[in-house]
Amino acid sequence: MLHIPSLYIHELEGKGKAVFTAEALDPESLIETCPVIILSKEDLQKIHQTRLHDYYFLWGEDLQSAAIALGYGSLYNHAEKPNAYFQMDFENERIDIISKTAIEAGEEICINYVEENNRGVKLWFDIKNT
Repeated sequence: MLHIPSLYIHELEGKGKAVFTAEALDPESLIETCPVIILSKEDLQKIHQTRLHDYYFLWGEDLQSAAIALGYGSLYNHAEKPNAYFQMDFENERIDIISKTAIEAGEEICINYVEENNRGVKLWFDIKNT
């Protein structure tokens, strides 16, 4: 696992755990490389009955399996207009988190949970504007 040393977790009321940076980041900076634990299609059905339901990524070319991102990977909160994005590397079984915009020191790092080509997907929670 590789991540910038300035990352930290802080609890936010109404959102839970959130990932922040203590140092400013430039656009297109690699924030973190997260190895993943891959779950089968069958395990994906079971995960919905556990607390891990809120912490997995759909995985694979057909998005029929799931992955739990290690490190801070599964703790980045969602934003409609995020300051970071994720890239899945199926071959190396990892997810990279990359800054989309400049991110100020003390700012929460957020991603959009729905990839660009799946924007019609309905999220399982109501989006809170913060």
